[in-house]
Amino acid sequence: QVQLVESGGGLVQAGGSLRLSCVASGGTLSGYTMGWFRQAPGEDREFVAHIRWIGGRTNYADSVKGRFSMSRDDAKNTVYLQMNNLKPEDTGVYYCAAGLTWIRGTSAGEYTYWGQGTQVTVSS
Repeated sequence: QVQLVESGGGLVQAGGSLRLSCVASGGTLSGYTMGWFRQAPGEDREFVAHIRWIGGRTNYADSVKGRFSMSRDDAKNTVYLQMNNLKPEDTGVYYCAAGLTWIRGTSAGEYTYWGQGTQVTVSS
């Protein structure tokens, strides 16, 4: 059973940056596709980014392309989400998730393990 713990959220002004981390315990991240999702109040959880175990290929939602960057350090069992040029619409709870290697990776239902989330608030 993999447990995921996110950190790094906070309050930032528009145009600022934050770096989220997700540390896994109880197992290795090797073999998993890792994803970041976010959820604003009253809205569905939406895909932000994912990274493949094989080759480290990344995929981003159109709304964050060019601003967010996801990376992984399997030796530390950690994935990161670097968020630059943040906008108020980026506000929400950000969740880290782990799914099987070959999932498409853009739908929350594809992922097996979830963290508890970390709040990101961007003020205008």
